[in-house]
Amino acid sequence: MNRQTKRMMQKQGSDKPRAADKRAPAPAPHKEKRIGPGEYIGEVRAEMRKVAWPTRKEVINSTIIVLIAVVVMTTLIFAFDYLFAKGVLFLYD
Repeated sequence: MNRQTKRMMQKQGSDKPRAADKRAPAPAPHKEKRIGPGEYIGEVRAEMRKVAWPTRKEVINSTIIVLIAVVVMTTLIFAFDYLFAKGVLFLYD
């Protein structure tokens, strides 16, 4: 540490160790009252009203895309498995 840094630390007062911070202890967690099944269902219904639900057309388009992706990936995995199995049998038979 050079002189310039020491002087700056003295001006800021950071050259001396500080006393430990005395913080108040964390408050004990308070127990909230339990809610009943009826109130729970009501809150669930209120939250479900806030959800942005997709339209029927969006659901159909997404379903078609997922099905196409599944068919393509299944075909690729089958092809690789078949080719590797044939390659291994060719090498060891």
